[in-house]
Amino acid sequence: VPAHRLHTGSAELAYSCYDGLYPGHIQTTSFQKALLAVGSGVAALQDPYRHDMVAVLGETTGHLALLNLRDQMRNDLEGYTILTERPRIRLSTLDLEKLASLPDGSFGREYLRFLEDNKVTPDSRAEVKFVDNEELAYIMLRYREVHDLLHTLLGMPTNMLGEVAVKWFEAAQTGLPMCALGAVLGPLRLNSSRLESLFTSVGPWALQNGRRARCVLCIFYERRWEQSLEDLRQELNIEPPPVILRASNKRNA
Repeated sequence: VPAHRLHTGSAELAYSCYDGLYPGHIQTTSFQKALLAVGSGVAALQDPYRHDMVAVLGETTGHLALLNLRDQMRNDLEGYTILTERPRIRLSTLDLEKLASLPDGSFGREYLRFLEDNKVTPDSRAEVKFVDNEELAYIMLRYREVHDLLHTLLGMPTNMLGEVAVKWFEAAQTGLPMCALGAVLGPLRLNSSRLESLFTSVGPWALQNGRRARCVLCIFYERRWEQSLEDLRQELNIEPPPVILRASNKRNA
């Protein structure tokens, strides 16, 4: 039986619990969404580290892409399980001691190393407010919480070049306009040497892998900590990065 048919009952139950919405939701008209999209886009362009503006831009422009991602998740067994169980990636849900005890090269250990090296935390991800559907709101939230895991899978730090490379991958993977905008405008903030690296090696690699990889939202990462990073990359059809980028001590994205 197609997964999307099995999902119908649980989706309707979720909608009935929140009357089609969810805690923290802010109702907006199409015109208001357009204003928010323009304003947040300008603010995010001026300061790419404005997480709040980037979040608003994603929510107000991503409806069609979120529908497509929902279809992919509903028709994937693991993706359907994620939609049903609604896992969260937060410090409160992570067993950091267990991750630290895993062997080098395991996905969980390398994810923890990424957090430590780049001085980031999964708790920095904003809650969703402007998506007018509870299930789509969760998918947007899941995308945000999976972002750091993608950095780990792709071997990209949180400096500007690493962030742009991940955005190129995400744009090809998700179709979210926010990712496409970041992929197009992000290079404007790179110096000449990093631009050369982006356009000659890192960028083409990110686009190619984004197009051909399995949907990254259909992986229950919380059950994959002990899997080797290399095996998970092969399962997702992601090649290792062409160059090794190091974490920067500067302000991280």
